[in-house]
Amino acid sequence: MPKRSMKPSNPNIPIKPQRGEVWLVNFNNPPSAPNPPKGTPQALLPTTGDEIYKPRPAIVMNIVASWHRELHIVVPLTKWKAHYANNRYFWLIQVARDNSNKLIHDSAADSFQVKSVSIKRFGKKAIRVVGPSQLDLIAETVAFCIGYSLPKSFAT
Repeated sequence: MPKRSMKPSNPNIPIKPQRGEVWLVNFNNPPSAPNPPKGTPQALLPTTGDEIYKPRPAIVMNIVASWHRELHIVVPLTKWKAHYANNRYFWLIQVARDNSNKLIHDSAADSFQVKSVSIKRFGKKAIRVVGPSQLDLIAETVAFCIGYSLPKSFAT
C-alpha cells in the first residue's frame, strides 16, 4: 500500500475543511509519532486499545462556524468489508465508491470513532465529498452511539 502524504497540497493556502469533505487526518498520538510497521504489537502502538492510529481519510462533520477554534469534528473512514453489513457492526456506515465521491474503494465511516481534531492533524484534502443524505445517516449513527434522542419539544 502506498504511503499517504500528510503534507497539505499547498502549505501557503490556509486549510479550511468543509462539512462533507474527505481529508487525510493523522490520528497518531502524538501526531509526530511515526507510523508503526505492520504487525507491531498493540502495546507499542501510538494509541491505546481500539483507538485508531496512523493517517487515514476522515469525513468532516461539523458545520461551518466562527467559533475561533482550530478544531474540526471528523469521522474516520476504513475499507469496507462485507461482514460489516451484519447488525453487529451498526456503527460502521457504508460509503460506497461512486462517481460523485471518487473514493478509491468502498469505505466504512466509523461512527464510534468520532473525534474533534486540531487543524494541525489535517494533511491533503481529498477531492471527495460525501452527500447530505450520507452525512445525515452518519450523524444519526453518532447520535445513537452516544444515546442522544431528539427532545420531545423538537419532535414534530
